[in-house]
Amino acid sequence: MTPPEPPTQQPASRRIAEELRRRICEGEIPAGEKLPSERALAEEYGAARNTAREAVRLLAEQGLVTAKHGRGVFVREPQKLFRFGSDRYSIKNRETGLTPFRLEAQRQGKVPRIDVLYIERETPPLDVAERLGVASDEQSVVHRENHYFADDEPVQIVSTYLRWDEARGTLLMQPKTGKDGIYGRLEDLGHVMTRVRDEISARMPTPEEARFLQLLPGVPVLEVLHTSLDQDSQPFEVSRYVHRADQTGLLYELPVE
Repeated sequence: MTPPEPPTQQPASRRIAEELRRRICEGEIPAGEKLPSERALAEEYGAARNTAREAVRLLAEQGLVTAKHGRGVFVREPQKLFRFGSDRYSIKNRETGLTPFRLEAQRQGKVPRIDVLYIERETPPLDVAERLGVASDEQSVVHRENHYFADDEPVQIVSTYLRWDEARGTLLMQPKTGKDGIYGRLEDLGHVMTRVRDEISARMPTPEEARFLQLLPGVPVLEVLHTSLDQDSQPFEVSRYVHRADQTGLLYELPVE
């Protein structure tokens, strides 16, 4: 009988990274503190400098450290999550006069900013066309593309799709849509939101998303495909939210039926 093969030895870079991770998580190297240089790490762990460099790269992929040009590598401060819950479209919250994002930013003491990149008539993506109930082979929607910031740091990308035949000629075609935002204007058109459907998935970002959201290597995004349904259970708006997964939490409280 052939004896089992001994377990493969873990690469030195990974062993060093795991030890540094332990020291960071236990507070031995606190948030905001600079890591030892690659040379110092190599000497401390009896490894080559390239090995120490790879260990630091692994920590950066895990979101534990960040490099600051000309200054070194530092342990990241804990990130406070933006929490978007199932109540974000509630009448109670809408009565504040703030959008869900602005309300969450206010709760955290941050200054929100929303940049409207463009508002265009388009042929919708297939998944949007199916949920909104419009043609997927013609310019049947208005696409509003927004970038969201908190204290000038990018937080999320929101792509909102509305029916062209309803939005044309209204404030829905303008960057500023007036009191209560787009949902106020959609109510003017007879669509009162009574139910939502959110489809949530995690994935790696596209290069454009990673660049805008300033994501560290290895950090995924959360995608929420949101559909608003009115008093007649008809879909009237679909939005695709792309969140930084390291700064976003989703909280849902649902009745059990």
